[in-house]
Amino acid sequence: MTAIKDAVVVVTGGRRGLGAALVDGALARGAWKVYATGREPFTDARPEVVPVELEVRSDDSVAALAELAGDATIVFNNAGIMTPTPLVTGAPREIEAMFDVNAFGPLRVARAFAPVLAANGGGALVDMHSVLSWLSGAGGYGASKAAAWSITNSLRTELAGQNTQVVGVHAGFIDTDMVSAIPLPKATPAAIAAAILDGVEAGDVEVLADDITAATKAALSGPVEALTLPAGA
Repeated sequence: MTAIKDAVVVVTGGRRGLGAALVDGALARGAWKVYATGREPFTDARPEVVPVELEVRSDDSVAALAELAGDATIVFNNAGIMTPTPLVTGAPREIEAMFDVNAFGPLRVARAFAPVLAANGGGALVDMHSVLSWLSGAGGYGASKAAAWSITNSLRTELAGQNTQVVGVHAGFIDTDMVSAIPLPKATPAAIAAAILDGVEAGDVEVLADDITAATKAALSGPVEALTLPAGA
């Protein structure tokens, strides 16, 4: 388990949506400092928040963040992109971009921060996946999140020796700009952030943040054809 109180936290994609809720939630639980990243420069008036420009597709940008945040004890890999791109007919560049941001981006961050976390006692690395890691019908996005899930599971094994708690987070649809056009019920960012932070503090290695995610995980041992995105999504 990893304490949020007095922690130094990094939240990629921390400017809005779930990332902003993670920043707010960490501060509410007593985090000492939060590095919050965005793709463009931004400001935050709270003295505990350090706004940082970050491009997760760039090794140099990620390395610069790790150097700046050398005191980090918890890293939330939250930055991601989503486009409705089918695998067969969609633009290859859009599929490649989602893999680069959603799968290779968190891996770049993990590789850069692994020695930082080790030097600071182990800490926690938290990767944001999706229920669409397990459901067909989400095209390039679902495939990229499935890859991210596999990456996290391997990172958990590789980082166990340095006492880093590696947490994989799966959630359904969250009421953010990214999924605003999907006509399905959505959880609030604050509720999902609270579930994630609870899991980190409890020592969990996987967080199933809502009911649809728990039901889908339970169905993984069943027929694969049943693992399909709900109609209308």
